[in-house]
Amino acid sequence: MRKHIVLQTDFGLSDGAVSAMYGVALSVDPWLQLFDLTHDIPPFHIWEASYRLYQTIDYWPEDTVFVSVVDPGVGTDRLSVVVKTEKNQYVVTPDNGTLTHIKDSVGIMEARVIDEKVNRLPNSGESYTFHGRDVYIYTAARLASGIITFEEVGPEHDVKDLVLLPLNEMAVKDGVITGNIDILDVRFGNLWTNIDRHVFKEAGIHYGDFLEVTIENNQRHLYKNMIKFGRSFADSRLGEPLLFVNSLDKIGVAINQGSFAKAYHIETGANWKISFRKVEM
Repeated sequence: MRKHIVLQTDFGLSDGAVSAMYGVALSVDPWLQLFDLTHDIPPFHIWEASYRLYQTIDYWPEDTVFVSVVDPGVGTDRLSVVVKTEKNQYVVTPDNGTLTHIKDSVGIMEARVIDEKVNRLPNSGESYTFHGRDVYIYTAARLASGIITFEEVGPEHDVKDLVLLPLNEMAVKDGVITGNIDILDVRFGNLWTNIDRHVFKEAGIHYGDFLEVTIENNQRHLYKNMIKFGRSFADSRLGEPLLFVNSLDKIGVAINQGSFAKAYHIETGANWKISFRKVEM
């Protein structure tokens, strides 16, 4: 049975890179089904690649093969791997941190290093700058079509040795919930935090409550205001800020029909902290 292949890159669609990857896969097996996760990852942004995999992987069936190519180390000695998740899905990617959120949220059962002597596009041996085409999609297509088994990808690699990016933990202390701004809902400029909905519930925060929200970067305060916790965007007026539960069951910050990120010049990453404190009205 053929498996689905889901592609993610930072290549964009303005040239032929993604099309070439499609062509390689279909040359291996013209009956494969290929889908795009996104090709708009900011160039070299491994953290975002890791998060976008986490954002979507739970909604795909077992045996789906994901290919993620955000690879600033292409041509270096970084490893190329295929991992099998706890939910029996596969991810083909450079071992550079892209697997961080998958390992933390889904779990990884096994990992194998791609043996490029076997699993590399024929006649591409002198190319060292397009492993997405020459190694990753070629290996993924062979795996998805059943030409090779997972064991035939290459030698085993200890899951504990996979490269991981640091993940910041949320914390609750003295009535203040502190977390991280992990990612943006890019098109709409909403902030997505790493704070689960159940943390608000355990803290006795209900829809309709107001919270003091503080955002800082490298201990420099950039935003502080009271925001309502709403069930939907209809719980705020046009142009007003709102706290909400996003599609990953985590707390988000938005402006109704506006971009919170643009309005307050907010970005994402390990240094972008956010805290919430319930305000008694």
